[in-house]
Amino acid sequence: MAQLKMTSVQRLDRIEEKIDKLSELIVSLARAEEKIIGLQDDHTKTFERMNKFSERLDNIEKKVEENCRTTRLINKLIWVILVAIAGAITQQMWM
Repeated sequence: MAQLKMTSVQRLDRIEEKIDKLSELIVSLARAEEKIIGLQDDHTKTFERMNKFSERLDNIEKKVEENCRTTRLINKLIWVILVAIAGAITQQMWM
């Protein structure tokens, strides 16, 4: 009877240890899940920021293209004016 009681106590102790380990494991899993949720939130925020930067980059690209066209036009106008001035000076010298 004493041996049976000892075996029962040992079994209960082992069951208790296993339950303790399971509860620790559940707590660890809950912490890991919280970390994963936090990482997902960070990922979402980072993705949103990247989209905003992409939009800003697109806007900058459009402005650069507009500035390039304007610069070309101004460059052509300056050459036309310089050629006109050179033509006028040349005409004054020949006449």
